Amino acid sequence: MRLPPRPTAPPRPRFRALAAIAMAGALLAASACGGDSGGGASADGEVTLRFNWWGSDTRHKITQQVIDAFEKDHPNIKVKGEFGEWSGYWDKLATTVAANDAPDIIQMDEKYLREYADRGALLDLKKADGLDTSKFEPDTLGAGEFDGGLYGLNAGINAFTIVANPAVFKAAGVPLPDDTTWTWDQYTQIAQQISAKLNGKGWGTAAYGTNDASLNMWARQHGESLFTKDGKLGVTKQGVTDFYTNLLKMQEVKATPTAEFTSQDMNAPLDQSGMATGKLAMSYAWSNQLNALSKASGQQLKLLRLPSVAGKATENGAYYKGSMFWSISARSKHPKESAEFVSFLANNTSAGNLLLAERGVPPNTEIRAAVESKLQPADAASQTFIQTIAKELGEPSPPPPVGGGQVEKIIQRYTTEVMFGRLKPDQAAQQFIDEINGELTK
Repeated sequence: MRLPPRPTAPPRPRFRALAAIAMAGALLAASACGGDSGGGASADGEVTLRFNWWGSDTRHKITQQVIDAFEKDHPNIKVKGEFGEWSGYWDKLATTVAANDAPDIIQMDEKYLREYADRGALLDLKKADGLDTSKFEPDTLGAGEFDGGLYGLNAGINAFTIVANPAVFKAAGVPLPDDTTWTWDQYTQIAQQISAKLNGKGWGTAAYGTNDASLNMWARQHGESLFTKDGKLGVTKQGVTDFYTNLLKMQEVKATPTAEFTSQDMNAPLDQSGMATGKLAMSYAWSNQLNALSKASGQQLKLLRLPSVAGKATENGAYYKGSMFWSISARSKHPKESAEFVSFLANNTSAGNLLLAERGVPPNTEIRAAVESKLQPADAASQTFIQTIAKELGEPSPPPPVGGGQVEKIIQRYTTEVMFGRLKPDQAAQQFIDEINGELTK
């Protein structure tokens, strides 16, 4: 078998981004508290806010409709939307922050929340005038909270899950599992059985290790965490070794696809992924991806809890994660009006009826109940799942520290190395830990 070339380290725009953020931090420290972000008020008292986000065309259209609804209710405030694709979003944001030209309201991701907050670029929302968080459950609010401040308001609830294709289970003649009691060994056996029944036309489950969430969930089940609250790497060499040892075990019994398939699938467009093309009975996904995956596959997919070591749902490491966050620039000239807009996004029923579950299950419990009857079947199923697991959850994982945003690309590389047999699990574990620690100290 001819192996593909050894993957090279991916390009790292983080260095440019961090340099820009660092420059912004210096500028913030040297300036007065009054900010330069956003437009000024006009002679008649009209305020213009800038609001940026990433996403699909569908998200852009829906978000603009929300802006229109807000402006109708707040005739003295205009909101200028700035949006783009994920790939260029962070470089552009870092550049604008460094130039003291950051948008007033920022759609923020967990990977970069602490980087921007630690450098003074984000407003502590606990101090934001007019931002109501009283209808947020503590766990959902805590997802954007650290070091005593709230730097991102949860825009949608997620949980890391197994997504299953019942049609593939049926084709293999294998019943869906009881996801409240299954162990990793049972999960492997079920996936192995499906692979055997499909006889080369598919596999029981995708390989894990294609994102940082799977390692974090494994770590949480074993008394660790990917990162600690004080911004350190929280996984041990033994923990990462065990993670990769179990992955190889699943690969050896053909519960998972080949290394070649996995290396291609981890970067495939959604409509060409193993789940979308019916080649996988199970994979790993955030709960708010259920609708998109169901549409891409043409099947009504189903969310399942992750397996655990002892077969207890309360011990599978699950927690509520923010799908993304609303943040406000620390240099906004209009923090009060910005807080009004964020509060509208989070708490207004008319905004909720437009956003529905596009950014995840609404964290505001009243909005969640109000939109439930309007959701697409897959989004309704995702919301039901989120509510069903509420009593099984642990506390949220700490957001990545400065430098931690690169962990997904790094873990993908080492997963590929292990699956192709170029590194043993303990070698990959040590190199992974060394590389991440190197990123955290730059």
